[in-house]
This record gives sequence, C-alpha cells and structure tokens, in this order.
Amino acid sequence: MNRRAFLTAAAAWPLLLTSSCRHRPRGTSARRLCFTSDGRTALIQADGSGLRYFDFKVPNQASWQPGPFLSDGRRVLFLSMEPRRDGPGRPFEEYYTQTPTHLWVYDLDHDTLTEVAHRERLAVFYTPALLLSDERLLVQVVRHQVGQIFSIKLDGTDAREFTHAGEGLPYGLSLSPDGQRVAFHLASPRGYEIWTCNADGSGRMRVAADPEHLYFGTSWSPDGRWILYQDCQFKTDPGHDWADLCIGRPDGSEHRVLTRGQSHWFGATYGHPTQRGGGSNLPQWTRAGDILFARRSPDAKVPWEFQAQRPDVDHFNRDYKPDLARGGTQICRLNPASGAVTELTPFEAGRWDCRAGESSDGQEIAFCRAQTGEMPALWVMQADGRQPRLLTRGFNDRGADQPRWLP
Repeated sequence: MNRRAFLTAAAAWPLLLTSSCRHRPRGTSARRLCFTSDGRTALIQADGSGLRYFDFKVPNQASWQPGPFLSDGRRVLFLSMEPRRDGPGRPFEEYYTQTPTHLWVYDLDHDTLTEVAHRERLAVFYTPALLLSDERLLVQVVRHQVGQIFSIKLDGTDAREFTHAGEGLPYGLSLSPDGQRVAFHLASPRGYEIWTCNADGSGRMRVAADPEHLYFGTSWSPDGRWILYQDCQFKTDPGHDWADLCIGRPDGSEHRVLTRGQSHWFGATYGHPTQRGGGSNLPQWTRAGDILFARRSPDAKVPWEFQAQRPDVDHFNRDYKPDLARGGTQICRLNPASGAVTELTPFEAGRWDCRAGESSDGQEIAFCRAQTGEMPALWVMQADGRQPRLLTRGFNDRGADQPRWLP
C-alpha cells in the first residue's frame, strides 16, 4: 500500500473532529472549545478561562482525541491509542495499524468514562468514522493493511459491512443534514474519489473522480444541496501541501471548482526538528453557507519540505528548511455562489493560519496560528475577523491543535 493509499489511515485523528451526529445537541455552552495538545485533550472557554486538561488515568493509553457528541450534548466519543507499534525499523505502512485503539464515551456532566465498541471486535485498530445516531456508529477497521468501514452498534455488536474490503480505503465521512445520506472519499485503485450513499451503505453515487486528481474530505452544506471537498494536484505536489476547493451535487450531477492555483493549505505541517506535527486541514462551512479556508500567499512555501525521492516510513518524510520558506497563509471566507472572498486574517510572512471553524451561534471563529518553526497556538476572533485573541499555546507551550466548538 503506497503513501497516497495510506493518507487517510494516518489522517484518522484530525478528521475525527469533522464527524458529527445529525442531532442538534442541547444543554452545552456554545462558547467552549476542545482542542488537542501533546497527546492530551483540553476544554477552554472562548474568553480563555476555565482551561482544563483531561486526565482519564487509563493505563497504557498514549494519546486521546475527542470525536462527535451524542444527541444530549454532554456525552462525547473519544478515541485513545496505545503506544504506536511503528517506529525505527518498523515501517509506518506495516506497523501503524497494528497499534490497538479504544473507543470511549465521556460524560462531561458526570465525569464518567465508559468504553464502547469493545464487544465482538473485528481488529485491534478501530477509528470512529461517523456517528449515525446515539445507537449506531461507522468505524474504520484495518485488518492486514486493508481498511474497511463497518456499521456497528455502540457496544460493538451487530457489525455490518458499509464498504467492502479491497475496493479502497474509505475516509472523510460526513452525514447529510437530514441524516439519510453519507458522503465520503474512497482511496481506490483508480485514485481518490468522492461518493455518496444511503446511511446503510446502499445506493452509491459518484460525485467526483479523476485519476489525475486527489479528491479528499467531505462535508455537507447546511441546506444539504452540496458536498464540499478538496482537489490536490498530487502528481506535482507529492507532499499534498496545497489544494483547490470544490463542491459537487450529492447525486453527481454537478462538480464545481471554486478556487484556482491550489490556493488552500491542505497538508498543514509545523514545528521544529525536535517537535513537529501536522495533519489534513479541511475547509469548513459556516451556518450561512459560506466556506472558511486557509488561503496561501502566491509564493508560499512551507518550511517542512517533502522528500519525494526517499521512502516514506513515518508518514511525514520531510526535512526542515526554514531558510527556504516563503510567504504564509490567512483565514478567508468564500461565498460559493458569487466567488467573493473575504479576508479574515491578514497575510504575514512566516505566519501560517489554519483549522478555522465557526461557533454554533455563528458569532466567533476559532483557528490555529503557527509561526515558522513553532507549534500552533489556539486563537479566537469575531466572525468578521475583528478582535483576534490568543487563547493558549497548549500544554507546557507544546502547541494547541484541532480546535472544535462544543455544540
């Protein structure tokens, strides 16, 4: 399995945050955020107060990441991972998915943690792909380096095939606003393709496919009429640094490219040689139907340069070359109907803004900001870009990443 075919497996952690149940949760503040830092998960108020790092005290779990909320708005799905089985002398592609993972439901109000999806396990490596309801979950299962999506009950029983082994690695799943259809990308032998189907996996329709293009990540517009995804020119950009934004009709009848010049920062990377990180950076819809994305300056070049000439054994395969870095990225709002782009953060050379997401009331936007050679920090600004403010640089200033507003 090559690097492109394994992109989605390694992207399981960041993409978790885009998966959500269709129900509108109740009873939680719209102005709290969760984020990850140094393998930990934290909560913080939008004004910077109330910072709290979770410490679940479960033995042998090396890292934790939050997923979607259940419909009551107080229970959240977590993924934990034991110490990774890949590393020096153990190639990523062969050993990463031999790492045991565990799924949990954490109750914010009662401070209780309950393991789920533990009965009738199909493999040691599970990652949650999409919460269909409070009773049913789609999980990615990897067995013998082959990824497949199963629909299971929350306790792990009643496993049903959602995708089939051998057809490609599915990921980037999202649920339509009415809960009836699922969108996803499929890393197939033909390339990365965008599909929709019924919630049980039937009734597939292809939205976008071209072997010259890598289509990645899905999310539904608030009205359910469009699927948002990215188009990476992978043959000239093997590190997947950049992409254009696209939307397509769920039935495959229309495909539109919204940006030009591979202007969105797709494969976000940051840090320095002793502490580095990254992961897929997905555009996000706003409640009004606009799109938030990280636009690069015309000459932008990231400080972490992908090394296409050597084998990728760690799903990073980059050398740190800050002297060659140019430009930066800014958060923008795109109107998909008119094509109008509104700048929310200004360009500044050596500054890399990404991971923008709107609060559930539409009043604020959280995003990550990293200077060249630094780990990202968590920032919040008004929906129009005014009053940007730093919330935290993470645990022991080791970075704050993957922010998400509580519903």
